[in-house]
Amino acid sequence: MGARLNAFTSPVAGKALKHFIAAGKVVADSPLPAATQELVKIRASQINGCGFCTDMHTKDAAAAGETSVRLNLVAVWREATVFTDAERAALELAEEGTRIADAAGGVSDEVWGNAAKHYDDEQLMALVSLIALINSFNRMNVMLTMPAGDYQPGQFN
Repeated sequence: MGARLNAFTSPVAGKALKHFIAAGKVVADSPLPAATQELVKIRASQINGCGFCTDMHTKDAAAAGETSVRLNLVAVWREATVFTDAERAALELAEEGTRIADAAGGVSDEVWGNAAKHYDDEQLMALVSLIALINSFNRMNVMLTMPAGDYQPGQFN
């Protein structure tokens, strides 16, 4: 099954994506650990059912040295022993930030406070920005039915 529209040839999408990608580079260059960034992108993409982004970010994480054990356990991070307390806090924030409509008041003070124990203000802002960005990419790709499986690391660099 192919995509409904080609976001890579649309002038409108091209203009919007240029800004999304620029924002993503700002986050990527932030002091938020790169491994944490990939884990968050994977978890939000799993929740949103975005095969394209799940494919991309698991492959990018593996290419950057992430282990298959950790990648295979992202969806069940609460039961897994392979994540640090800081990574768990980021994954929990990603889940609540992705499922924002499911909780009255959005992200709970408890989840925010736990993340704030592990990340400084700049890292927290990078984390919030990353969660917002990956959710935007997920929603675009899901609506367009972008196919998963063919992504190669570095394809969009």
